[in-house]
Amino acid sequence: MQGNYLLFALVFFPMAAALIAYLIGRRSKEGRNVFVMLCGLAELALMLYAAVSTVGSTLHFSWSGFCSLGIRFELDDFRRVYATVAALMWAMTLLFSREYFAHYRNRNRYYFFNLMTLGATMGVFLSQDLATTLVFFEIMSFTSYTWVAHEETPGAMRAANTYLAVAVIGGLSALMGLFLLYHHLGTLEIEGLYAAAQICPDKGALYAAGVCILVGFGAKAGLFPLHIWLPKAHPVAPAPASALLSGILTKSGVFGMLVLSCNLFREDPRWGRLVLILGTITMVLGAVLALFSVDLKRTLACSSMSQIGFIAVGIGTMGLLGAENALAARGVVLHMMNHSLIKLVLFMAAGVVYMNLHQLDLNEIRGFGRKKPLLNFCFLMGALGIGGIPLWNGYVSKTLLHEGIVELSEHLAAHGGAGMPIKAVEWLFLFSGGLTLAYMTKLYVAIFVEKHPTRQEEYDAKKHYMNPVSAAALTVSALLLPVLGMSANWSMNGVADLSRTFFAAELPRHAVRYLSLENLKGAAISIVIGALVYLLFVRKVLKREETYVNLWPAKLDLEDLLYRPLLLRWLPGFFGRLSAVFGENQILTPAFRYGLEGAGMTLRVISELPDALVVALRQTLFRDSREPEQDPIKRRPLYRIGEKIDRIFPAKKGEEPVGERFARMVLSRRRTTILIIENMSFALLMCAVGLCLLLLYLVFVY
Repeated sequence: MQGNYLLFALVFFPMAAALIAYLIGRRSKEGRNVFVMLCGLAELALMLYAAVSTVGSTLHFSWSGFCSLGIRFELDDFRRVYATVAALMWAMTLLFSREYFAHYRNRNRYYFFNLMTLGATMGVFLSQDLATTLVFFEIMSFTSYTWVAHEETPGAMRAANTYLAVAVIGGLSALMGLFLLYHHLGTLEIEGLYAAAQICPDKGALYAAGVCILVGFGAKAGLFPLHIWLPKAHPVAPAPASALLSGILTKSGVFGMLVLSCNLFREDPRWGRLVLILGTITMVLGAVLALFSVDLKRTLACSSMSQIGFIAVGIGTMGLLGAENALAARGVVLHMMNHSLIKLVLFMAAGVVYMNLHQLDLNEIRGFGRKKPLLNFCFLMGALGIGGIPLWNGYVSKTLLHEGIVELSEHLAAHGGAGMPIKAVEWLFLFSGGLTLAYMTKLYVAIFVEKHPTRQEEYDAKKHYMNPVSAAALTVSALLLPVLGMSANWSMNGVADLSRTFFAAELPRHAVRYLSLENLKGAAISIVIGALVYLLFVRKVLKREETYVNLWPAKLDLEDLLYRPLLLRWLPGFFGRLSAVFGENQILTPAFRYGLEGAGMTLRVISELPDALVVALRQTLFRDSREPEQDPIKRRPLYRIGEKIDRIFPAKKGEEPVGERFARMVLSRRRTTILIIENMSFALLMCAVGLCLLLLYLVFVY
């Protein structure tokens, strides 16, 4: 190992702290809570020290031989900005988590994987080459899986399975892309990709590799059509985890997209067009889904999908503008940062609502925020920020993104290109901004203006709805949003200037006047659209007899409509049917026909055998007990063993008998084992899909 060990500490200190926190938690829950909060603050302090003390220089760290290719970290200006944002968000959510998880189970597990994910996320943002990026990207994906599955309800487990499926398939796709990229370029170092790509004769192979890698990183970002995990994971995950999933983990996917767009495909119009199309669909679809939702956290999750679309539109605009992409690049980096900070506030505010009511449906939580000025203020700061209202931070980044689109339209018109599609993108951009205002107004009015028909007095009586530590974390985070917006000319412009080297962007040809009439006009159009949608559609169509309804067709779920049938039914039967059709007409040689039949049979066995195995285990070794769950000590085998233990070690007065404690421990382990067995089918299926993809890659590429 060589280089600056400060980078090593930023990545591996949280991972070491995760193990220590787990061990402390076995002895003292309060001691663990304090230790975890201190770890979050220490990581933030360490990151701030690294950011401030090294301004104007670049730090490097390498560990040769680790995972064969080694791992390499770098701290330049853009990485300095986003690693600081990540550390800040983790510190705030860990402060908030102490109260939020006060009555939760499995807190030791949550904190362990939370700190592990922090280290892995820092590894992604500080990575110097794509091999390092992928290593920590995969660690981050698997450790954050436990956040989604934390409550272990059927809904949580299904959402966690979806999250895991997207992570596994996306990770394997990215791995195949890196194989192909390394084969043709001979390097995975981020700064060397552009020069190596320029002299590579096989551009088709580079596009194939780029698409594979885009699938992996785009899936984590929530980019259409691999956004399916995002609206399902957030409602079931704890609120602090949702803030990190939305604000930071999605940005790790955006980071990968930026590495491709700013290096491998720098100033490439074809790549820019692809990202622009996907971004536009994601932007509009996420806003529409958020508008229809009646679940607080699901609305915020779909909103995150839409905001990732805004960022992707900016990335695509960069590629199409070429060397004149300064405004679009500044909009991308600032909207990444702004969205992270805004979602930190909104999801923590949603967490306050949930930890008091244990409800997220707007019809159940309606009126909770009345007579709660601090919660009202914090949520309003987030709503105004994400709505793009002037003087708040979201307005600044959306203005830059909009100016980039306008600049692209003028650029195409000046060079004889087709400007109408870009004009359409501009209007979809403004329309999506209007939808953002409409669904945030819907949330704000429901929680802070309207009254609950039966429980309003109970809600108004709740004066102590969060402790001082949670209130401080939420308030500080909320105050950042207007402060950044009102000081944009030096604070946010400074962040954009720091990041331009990573984006390979020049300084703007002229200073941006954020409050000029032209820029205010774009915000005004979105505000008018938002007001009309709220008044004419939300109040008239999505609210019936004072009840909010979700009219989005349940059948239009891409996971159930396409992905699950594809993996569970269509692919297993494809090879068998193909061999039958061609075999009857003797078109294929016998050897090839038998090979197809064998492949079809293998896929059927892989997809069906695990389910049969689980059923067999559940009916034999892991058969569900018919005795009441609330009286586990009466289960006969454990009861006999417990009686013998109690005779040998009689309990003291007032203490739980040793035998009963033993029985409860065994039953707890048994329930955990059953949960693992229930997920065996899914895990094996994902492994099979991954192996099939890897096999196809080896066959067709090599």
